[in-house]
Parts: sequence; structure tokens; C-alpha cells
Amino acid sequence: MTEGSLVGRKSEEDGVEVLVLKNPPVNALSTALLRDLDTAVAALEADPKVRAVILAGEGQYFSAGADIKEMATMDLSKAPDTVRKGHALFARIAGLRPPVVAAINGLAFGGGLELALAADLRVAGESAKFGALEVNIGLMPAYGGTQRLPRIVGVPKAKELIFTGATISAAEALKIGLVNKTVPAGQELRAARDLAHTIGQKAPKAVQAAKRAIVEGLALPLAKGTELETELFASEVLPSNDLPEGIMAFVEHRPPKFQGT
Repeated sequence: MTEGSLVGRKSEEDGVEVLVLKNPPVNALSTALLRDLDTAVAALEADPKVRAVILAGEGQYFSAGADIKEMATMDLSKAPDTVRKGHALFARIAGLRPPVVAAINGLAFGGGLELALAADLRVAGESAKFGALEVNIGLMPAYGGTQRLPRIVGVPKAKELIFTGATISAAEALKIGLVNKTVPAGQELRAARDLAHTIGQKAPKAVQAAKRAIVEGLALPLAKGTELETELFASEVLPSNDLPEGIMAFVEHRPPKFQGT
């Protein structure tokens, strides 16, 4: 990333890329941060070597949500355009070819929660707090929260969280399926790295085809979803050089060397 960017990018082995929000003290989703995040995501989209992505927040918090001070000075007539841009960005994150893992520390409130919801998997520190707090200041979730949250935790629980603006603990988030796992506070990024590197060591085309089948298939009737699964299996997985490599590695009792081709 360019110097002064509010989103840092670090490349690791296994094709893992780490994106870090850098807008202290609470990593508020300001216009500038969202712009830099959009630039970072575009770079990931254009990089075929990426096998897994981690989203994290620098400092004590993942993200406390929208920059309320900036919002107070905003021309509200431009708000719908801002919302559309946010929707487009979070949809790009959700639609990235490789899986995305959110490492959540401290707080994931409002837009910060919606950003975490755009990831495929979520790892949280045991002291983390979550909340769709928008109604507390006269707003509603507008970066996809009304759509992604019900799909993840179920409609009744999503309605409860959104209508009340309540805050829940990491333990409750795990119980309702909002996060995949919790770890001791301070170990979120390490745990997310472990998960991302495990994914990165698998056959990329198979992982990415499976992600696409799940994400796109959920919007289809079951019969159409299974058709999509078959199409992706035939077009993406069967022609891949990683398939014979995986089979031979199994037969020869050795780790496979997947190339993503």
C-alpha cells in the first residue's frame, strides 16, 4: 500500500495476505479508510497468487463502525451515494475469490460488524464485543447488515440485535454462530493466521470453487444450487493440475504441492 494509507497490506507464505485497518483510536470507517480499503481489495482481486485474506484492526479494536464525527458534518443528501459505495465495497470483499478471515479484537460495532460479516470466517478474542448499534443514534445498518446478519445467525436473532441495538459478548457471538471460534484476548490474529495458512495450503481452485458454490448457491433453489456445484466441479476442479497432484500425493504418502493451476 502507499505510504500514509489507512489500510496496511502484508504478504505471507501460502498466498496469505493480511489487510490491517489503521485509523486510531477505534479504526472508524471514515471515507478515507473505506477508499483505501477499496484500493486494497482491488489489488487482491487482481492478484491470482492470493489464496486467503485476513482482515484485522490495528491497536485495541477491530472497528467501532462509522466515523460519527465525520457524519455530523456530512451533507445528508449525499448519504445514499455513500451507502451504495459501502455496499459495493463490502460486496467485493464478500465476493473475493479466496476465503476471507476476520480477526476481531476489542469491538466490532455498527459498520465494523458489517465489515466482519462480509468475511467468510470470523475469529474473535474472548473479550471482544459485538453490536449492530445503529438504531441507538437514529440509523439502521446500511452496509449490508440487514441482509448478512440474518443469513448468519438466523432471522429472529438478527432482528433482536438490530431492533434493540444491544451489545453481545464474544461468548454469545460464538453461541449464535456469529463467530467461528473464540481465543484468548490478544491471540485473534495468530488464530486467524493459523486458519488462513491452513486454507492457503489446500488446492486453491478447489477452495475457490467451493466458496463460489456456497455463496452463489445459497441464493438459488436447491436443484439449481447443485447444478452450479456440478458446473464448477467440471469447469474449475477437474481441469486443474492440482487434482492429479493431490491424488498422487495421497498415494505416495507425501504432502501435496498445490500450484493453483
